[in-house]
Amino acid sequence: MTTTTLAVLVPLLPFLGAAAGLLLGRTAPGFVRPLAVLPPLVSLVLAALVAVRQGGGQAVDGHTELTPTGSVPIELALHIDGFAALVAVLVAFVAACVQIYSTGYLRDDPRYPSYAALVSLFTSAMLLVVYSGDLIVLLVGWEVMGICSYFLVGHYWETPEARAASLKAFLVTKLGDVPFLIGLFALAGDAGSFRITRVLGAVASGHLHHPTVIALLLLAGVAGKSAQFPLHTWLPDAMAGPTPVSALIHAATMVAAGVYFIARLLPVFEASRAAMTVLAVMAAVTMAGSALAALAQDDIKRVLAYSTIGQLGYMTGALAVGDRGAAVFHLLSHGAFKALLFLAAGVIIHAAGTNSLAAMSRMHGLRDRIPDAYWTMTVALLALAAIPPFSGFFSKESVLGAAERVADGHTDHAPGAAGWIVLVAGLVTALLTAAYAARLWLLAFRGRGTEAPDHGRQPLTMTVVLWVLAVPSLAFGGLAYRALPGWFDGRDLTPTLLTSILGTGLALVGGLLTYGAWQRTTRLAARVPLGAVAAHPEEDAGLVEAEAIATHEPAYGDIAYAPDPADPARLLLGPLRRHAAAGFHLDAVYSALFVRPVQAGASLVRFLDREVVDTYVRGAAALPRLLGAAVRRAQTGNVQTYVSALLAGTVVLAVAVVLVATGA
Repeated sequence: MTTTTLAVLVPLLPFLGAAAGLLLGRTAPGFVRPLAVLPPLVSLVLAALVAVRQGGGQAVDGHTELTPTGSVPIELALHIDGFAALVAVLVAFVAACVQIYSTGYLRDDPRYPSYAALVSLFTSAMLLVVYSGDLIVLLVGWEVMGICSYFLVGHYWETPEARAASLKAFLVTKLGDVPFLIGLFALAGDAGSFRITRVLGAVASGHLHHPTVIALLLLAGVAGKSAQFPLHTWLPDAMAGPTPVSALIHAATMVAAGVYFIARLLPVFEASRAAMTVLAVMAAVTMAGSALAALAQDDIKRVLAYSTIGQLGYMTGALAVGDRGAAVFHLLSHGAFKALLFLAAGVIIHAAGTNSLAAMSRMHGLRDRIPDAYWTMTVALLALAAIPPFSGFFSKESVLGAAERVADGHTDHAPGAAGWIVLVAGLVTALLTAAYAARLWLLAFRGRGTEAPDHGRQPLTMTVVLWVLAVPSLAFGGLAYRALPGWFDGRDLTPTLLTSILGTGLALVGGLLTYGAWQRTTRLAARVPLGAVAAHPEEDAGLVEAEAIATHEPAYGDIAYAPDPADPARLLLGPLRRHAAAGFHLDAVYSALFVRPVQAGASLVRFLDREVVDTYVRGAAALPRLLGAAVRRAQTGNVQTYVSALLAGTVVLAVAVVLVATGA
């Protein structure tokens, strides 16, 4: 079987599994789980075979014209280089893990058949984006992912949060997709083709006439899909969906699509230094802002959501300094440990028995109850904090090393200013990332909140997947940074000494500061008596208040604990905590700038329609109605009345004629 045939089957099998799952979900429920699990597993095997055959060498290309257009042709095309081959393996691997995990996590969910089918369709769409060699075919997968995310985020549609989150995710990403679509057509117009290889050829030959405009239009779509500032606000709210969906969206699909798109078309962006600078600023603001927001969140999934936004900022930062190898390296590494983080969080939520107890400040005694989640999440958090030798260290250092080279002027792929922006923001984010990772670990596994009822052991499928994902989270980076350059552009991914010392040192400082703040706030919280509201501004300005929980909550001796009595974020962020917890009120800004004016305009239109247009229509109908009523009153059916009226009319006419004649 040829490599091209194998590559076609990789996205096709999950699509067929989705179709079969939707058709047989009600009539043959016993086939639902095999149809959910087997297609991504087979796709994983085939994607691995394609990667082995491609081997990081010459790209695999195949195409056929879809339909004659008379101008720019649209083709069904494959273009599989080293990037595409490895990213497809990641997508299939995470999708298979999510489907296996979901068989236990959603085993009692009545809508599991439709859920599993949508996850398979989601996987197929992302694989289509990865392997596509034509921008229009890529756009199809791009938009199918959007509609799948709408349905999956709104899986628990009975809750208003899920309904609002799914609608918000759809609208915000579509807001970015409008300029993205315009940019794609402008790019194809300049290049004369939608084929990616021809587009890159046109860029190399200098035939791209509007690089800055095209790059900025495309960046709008990337910002929406990959949740980058300022279109990132949908991703934290999307946590209302099932936790395995969050793992899939954050680790291998949807948000990874934007980063992968820029990596594939990086020469288009490099043709405009202004666009590269804008990309660097966007990455820097995203990294630092999301890390601060993550440090202030209480819901464990929202912490991880903001974490994803920040790690995607690292990837776009690597692209802003012209190193797509470092960006995709971090994409692969992040895919493993972020999937593990979300699925371990799912075990925590499953142990609590309800999605509403995801607040870290309410957790207690989880370390001993769910040891598998404890150990695997510890591995994933160390990878997230980029502590050596975990995988996140090597991939994050490749980004910082690339930024350092551009800042020092050792490469001309991007402006030096972009290098400094990414480097400084990346180092600051390294400190903040370690801080919120340590805070999550302390509150989730050493917290002193309300102990939830024990709902027994988790299904084996859930715990096995955690340990499977722990392997690449621990070992992938150390093995990959030597082998991956041959698959990418040949650039060295070895961590540099200066950024390794700075990045790791700042990460350790962030973790130690968080631990110290946690110890102090824990001691202060222990002094709060039952039913009291304590404030200790003279002892700790960061611990503003520690409200005792309601009396129906369990108490420990004579002490009751507030919802977040020992939260180290109180000390670390101080008065900034409230604003960071609200995402720096960006939703409120959007509401003031866009939502309220649109609502006011709609209210004005409704008023004009009701009071002006409807009044005119009602008035136009009233006159004929009144005339009709008058005529109807004259039709009495009495002959004498008719004769009297006739005589009266005759007399009136006669008098009028006499008057006219006399006047003449």
